[in-house]
This record gives sequence, structure tokens and C-alpha cells, in this order.
Amino acid sequence: MSEPLNLLFVCLGNICRSPSAENVMRHLAAANGVEHAFSIDSAGTAGYHIGNPPDNRMIEAALERGIEMTGSARQVQPDDFNDFDYVLAMDDENYLDLESVEDQCISPRAKLMRFCDFCVNHIETEVPDPYYGGPEGFEKVLDLLEDGCSEILRQWQAGELPGYQS
Repeated sequence: MSEPLNLLFVCLGNICRSPSAENVMRHLAAANGVEHAFSIDSAGTAGYHIGNPPDNRMIEAALERGIEMTGSARQVQPDDFNDFDYVLAMDDENYLDLESVEDQCISPRAKLMRFCDFCVNHIETEVPDPYYGGPEGFEKVLDLLEDGCSEILRQWQAGELPGYQS
């Protein structure tokens, strides 16, 4: 049996976008019977919410789609670039912050990418932070996450993930 694909989803505070991506990906993997083939986590570039569960508004929006939200916020660490195959940034600011973290790692194995590079049904280049908005923002985030995570799963199944050898 091959090693699992290790995915780390990263946003700013790790209570809205990245834990949602983690749980959407976990949900899709389970629905396809391949949950054993993935190790999935999330983190934030900032330590504002360490130890907190996902935002209640995101939990509610995800549950309406049948997606259970679990996990607690943590801050990304340089070692994450050794422990994961992909580190996926939710927006450009997160990407820049992650480049700085990656620079602290001696020989990173993870491929740093923008999450929206996997979206095929949406034209957005960033997953917007819904924290200060209304319910429609949480729905938009979930739409983007379902799109990108579905494509990650499809590319993995087809052996097409960029820079990944199973």
C-alpha cells in the first residue's frame, strides 16, 4: 500500500476557510471510499485562534451540505513543509506568508500552491475570507472548496497531481 497523500490547507486564522477545506476534502475522500489514502490537516498563518474550533457560522453552513466540521485551530510551522506533500494557501497573502515559513525549512518536501489553482468551475484566484461578512460569504467559500477539493481528488485518482509521485 502506498503512502497517503498529505494535504495541509492554510488560511489566516484557521477557523473558517482552511478547516472547511480540510473537512470538505475528508468528506469527499470518504464519499469516494478513499479516505485511507489521505492525511488531511489545516493551519493558519497567524496564531489568533489557536485551540479554537471552526467558526460556528461555517459549521452551520457546512452541516447544511452534510459536511461535518471537526478540528481545532493551530499555526503553521516550518516542519509542516517536511510533513506534507502539498501546502495549499487560500489567498495570495497566505501564500506570501507561507513562502516565509517555507524559507525556514532546510529542505522542504511540500509543494506550496494556491488552492484556487485547482478550481475548475470558478474563476476566483483566492478563497475570500467570510469572517466579517454574512451567510452568503460562507456559502461562496464552500462552493469554491467543493470545486477545488473535487479537482484535487480527480487529479489524484488520475495520477495528474503536479509534482506528486504516488
